[in-house]
Amino acid sequence: MNVARSILYTGKEQKMKSRKEMSPEFMWDFTHIFPTREAFEAAFAECDNSIATLGELRGHLGDSPETLLKALDTIYAVEEKFERVYAYASLHKEADNSDPEYQEMAARAMGLYVKLGAAISFLDPEIISIGSGKLEKWITSTPALGTYAFMMRDLMRMQDHVLDHAREELLAELGEAAQAPNDCYDMLTNVDMDFPTVKMSDGSESPLTNGNFGVYRENTDRAVRVDAFEKFFGTYKKYINTFAATYGGSVKYDCFNAKVRGYSSACEAALFANNVPVSVYDSLVSAIHDALPTMRRYLDIRRKAMGAEKIDMFDLYVPIVEGVDIPMPYSDAKTLVKEALKPFGKRYGELLDRAYSEHWIDVYENKGKSSGAFSSGVYGVHPYVMLNYTDTLDDAFTLAHELGHAMHSFFSSETQDYPNHDYRIMVAEVASTVNEVMLTKYLLAHETDPGRRAYVLNHFLEGFRTTVFRQTLFAEFERRSHDMYAAGTPLTAKSLSDVYYDLISTYYEGAEINDIMRYEWSYIPHFYRAFYVYQYATGFCSAVAIAGKIAAGGDPAGYLKFLTLGGSDYPIEELKVAGIDLTKPDTVAAAMKVFDEAITEFDKLLGTLKK
Repeated sequence: MNVARSILYTGKEQKMKSRKEMSPEFMWDFTHIFPTREAFEAAFAECDNSIATLGELRGHLGDSPETLLKALDTIYAVEEKFERVYAYASLHKEADNSDPEYQEMAARAMGLYVKLGAAISFLDPEIISIGSGKLEKWITSTPALGTYAFMMRDLMRMQDHVLDHAREELLAELGEAAQAPNDCYDMLTNVDMDFPTVKMSDGSESPLTNGNFGVYRENTDRAVRVDAFEKFFGTYKKYINTFAATYGGSVKYDCFNAKVRGYSSACEAALFANNVPVSVYDSLVSAIHDALPTMRRYLDIRRKAMGAEKIDMFDLYVPIVEGVDIPMPYSDAKTLVKEALKPFGKRYGELLDRAYSEHWIDVYENKGKSSGAFSSGVYGVHPYVMLNYTDTLDDAFTLAHELGHAMHSFFSSETQDYPNHDYRIMVAEVASTVNEVMLTKYLLAHETDPGRRAYVLNHFLEGFRTTVFRQTLFAEFERRSHDMYAAGTPLTAKSLSDVYYDLISTYYEGAEINDIMRYEWSYIPHFYRAFYVYQYATGFCSAVAIAGKIAAGGDPAGYLKFLTLGGSDYPIEELKVAGIDLTKPDTVAAAMKVFDEAITEFDKLLGTLKK
């Protein structure tokens, strides 16, 4: 066990460390954003004052190309300043949601965000009113407008869904209220909910949290797993009506926004922003349904390997290769990830060293810290990566994953002007998953022991199960819940749980589906960012193809260029730079072929181990 773990062990009692008890060595350094709290407050005030003056630009964007350029420069300069203010406040809260001071900072920053949105609500309608013909002439005659060319052309593409200034301003003012369901979810799950302890094999009681539930899922003692699952989702069940109301509020806003803007569905509205046809979403679901027999084959192999007559949801995460334990302290994980990513070149490795040494990463769990992991880019500074590290191989993969996001953010910010730096959601999970696949291939290439090799290969297969199949299941749940509301079906605890139970019964046919699992949907935070999760699946399939070529000695130049593109083009076009075309079924089909081949190799390895 790493000495810097966020759990203090005193005999059989375990106490979660507070934020103030954590070692600075493993915590974010916020001084890279602002050197002091006073500097943050000064920047906040400056942004607030600047936002108040933006209304003066209204009504003049169409006067001349010079006037338009000056207005855009002014607005994006304010947005860039605001990004730092928002990051500083929100990251403090993510580190300790229970701290009233951080709650207040984050709430103020969100209020400023809404204020900014309202202040510039005239921008899109007024640019559209100039007309595409005149805009194109201005872009040609005024080279400095080239920075905003893609943004303006994209805006003209969306003109049928942009409202007049008054209605855009009203929708902007609704922004803070629209955030309420997500805020309620965060506070409920990260602060207010308390979980029972889990009874361990030796009879001791161990604390259960959102952050460490994943460790219990992998425990080799089935009684421990069952206890953890029942207590974890049993706690969510206690609040299931609250979760239904909270998620229902999020769905209602999505559908309201889509209707007001003239989209046929909330799904179309979410995908249209990235210029992704709904057919890509539907074809993913269809392709995964076609591959469900392969999933059932994998589940059956897992069942046999565990020596069980049947397999249920409590058995899906435990490593099934007996006698293999690969502990992974954080120091070892850093070295391993860097070695696995060497094919990306010297510069990439140097940036990893910076991430490790310059406190880009907040490593261990503490009381009040948000669960899970994420990476948040801050333009002109560096990305900030959050982990809840617990010394497992899975955590090493999480480190690789989040550093993929971080490097994508860094290269995009370094290469692109601020208006074009932020990559779109559609490609957000590609770089992260490429890193995971590269780590898998590195481990398989350097591991000769059949047991350890089978262990790693099983992790790869679990990537397919959890990132492709499971996330597609989530995507179906989102689609159904939004369609239910649009059709007039109330979103209740029962209706949402019934839909989820039906889906897991389909995706995990052949496994025993415990009734407590029907409440798992309430545990998924990504549902509050509608129609996001399908991109984990498309990203994983894309990553399998990209990493496969590079690991086999292919030139990483196309992929590295992809990392620099930010939001300068549409996601599907950016992926083509990396050699991927998601408008064709080839990418998902090829990934399913790799899945099938990996299952075959895994089955043979298990047979070898039994001899």
